[in-house]
Amino acid sequence: LKAQREKRLPCVLTQEEVRRIFSHVTTFHNYAFLTTVYTCGLRLQEALYLQVSDIDSERMMIHVHRGKGAKDRYVPLPEDTLELLRDYWKTHRNPALLFPAKGRSGKKAADSTTPMAIDSVQGAFRRAKNAARIQKRRVSIHTLRHSYATLLLERDVNIRVIQRYLGHSQLETTMIYLH
Repeated sequence: LKAQREKRLPCVLTQEEVRRIFSHVTTFHNYAFLTTVYTCGLRLQEALYLQVSDIDSERMMIHVHRGKGAKDRYVPLPEDTLELLRDYWKTHRNPALLFPAKGRSGKKAADSTTPMAIDSVQGAFRRAKNAARIQKRRVSIHTLRHSYATLLLERDVNIRVIQRYLGHSQLETTMIYLH
């Protein structure tokens, strides 16, 4: 018999809490990254490996490659996020990576072949969360994805559409957001 894993409801942030956290993010690259994760409902790894070519500004979609379960999907790209990504890209002009590693000097982003370090974005998020005095437990970058899904639900987006955007193969996984 396999031990049952404890099923906890995901922690969710209000739009105001997300705004408070983002107001404490101190660098433009972390702000652009975290905003993209939140407004597109991405997983941390999916966002890190986004390529410039994944942005479809004609259709206002992002092509997410090899998400969990090696599945590809398209997610809507809000106009404000597209503008932010364009402004951010101008700071590094990397031909392939949207979020390239900057290197110790901060000058290596244009030629980088690796994305930003996970530890650096997680640290930036944790510092901003603490500065914003968010007391909720188990709040991480992944919480932004839960908050995105909950926001869509509150806006009456069909659960099947949310399932597609999040890349869930099982509707049950998406149903968690109905708490």
